[in-house]
Amino acid sequence: MLFSLRTSLLFALVFFSIASGQISVPAAVAPPSIAARAYLLIDILSGQTLVAVNADEPREPASLTKLMTAYLVFRALKDKELMPSQMAPVSEKAWRAEGSRMFIDPKKAVSVDELLHGEIVQSGNDAAIALAEATAGSEEAFVERMNREAARLGMKNTRFVNATGLPAPQQVSSATDLGLIAAAIIRDFPEYYPLYSIKEYRYNNITQSNRNRLLWSDPYVDGMKTGLTDGAGYCLIASATRGPRRLLAVVLGAASDAARASEAQKLLNYGFQFYDTVQLYQNGAQVSALKVWKGATNAVPAGFVADQYVTLPKGQAQQLKLTLEAVEPLLAPITRGQRVGIVKVTLEGKPVGEYPLVALMEVPLASLFGRAWDTIRLWFK
Repeated sequence: MLFSLRTSLLFALVFFSIASGQISVPAAVAPPSIAARAYLLIDILSGQTLVAVNADEPREPASLTKLMTAYLVFRALKDKELMPSQMAPVSEKAWRAEGSRMFIDPKKAVSVDELLHGEIVQSGNDAAIALAEATAGSEEAFVERMNREAARLGMKNTRFVNATGLPAPQQVSSATDLGLIAAAIIRDFPEYYPLYSIKEYRYNNITQSNRNRLLWSDPYVDGMKTGLTDGAGYCLIASATRGPRRLLAVVLGAASDAARASEAQKLLNYGFQFYDTVQLYQNGAQVSALKVWKGATNAVPAGFVADQYVTLPKGQAQQLKLTLEAVEPLLAPITRGQRVGIVKVTLEGKPVGEYPLVALMEVPLASLFGRAWDTIRLWFK
């Protein structure tokens, strides 16, 4: 459920030099026991973590690797480096790929659109290699892009060696990192995300079903990806929406196909049942007017560049406490979008989230006299 929140701001004008970021939400009801080696539950709207166990532990990512493969192909499509109808040749390497396949033929070129369906719905390793080659010229060059993108997204425990997720020395990721790339697909490429909800795909006269069982058993689930190797165990990233909320569950190292689905379902049900997501602020809405020194105006409207939400245990919205900490002294010139403060959110004294506050307009320098006068005033402040 989504609420509008009206609460007062407590102002504390202090200089800050801390990095903003989301903080795990305090639990009112203990999360369920999950039979997996590592797992994670995220509220996509707020970006906050609701459950995390061994989430930063490096593990073999299996076919969850293909999330990054798809992400880079989506970007290439958006940048017009590739076209969905573009025909890609099938190399010997792609054709001979081991494991799950879409059964492409080296004698027949395949469209990028068909390859994406084969990579996402059928989890085809042959499709993943063909897409990598179509995008970067070779799988090796594509892997370099994968690792650069992982670093940009903040995937701190990830190193890719191939585009498929087939077992390889030193190829690792973590539940946190895999949650980051899954959330990035949902956020950055909503036009392609529906591919993850397709239940089956037919290519080369062979129909294969999506291995994500929750697409059949839970009407709220609309993606995302499964993975399986001997080393990784059974893995699943599942995403579901109820109303405006979207949750993302990452389950790594379950014991069976049925177990990874049931454990992901437990996490999703827990998040929807016991938590609310509250809208704190709207994009562009003024939160406060902050004092400016040496500026053409003596105050600047401050707010946020995007809608801001917070996730918290159900029924506790009215107990939130919001504190604004502004840069002091705030000196002109100030550019639009410049960080001028931070809003900290706490619940019963425990941190819930931190949100950077930015200037909503420019403030140029005052005249020479005005700057000199403010300099004198600051001496006595």
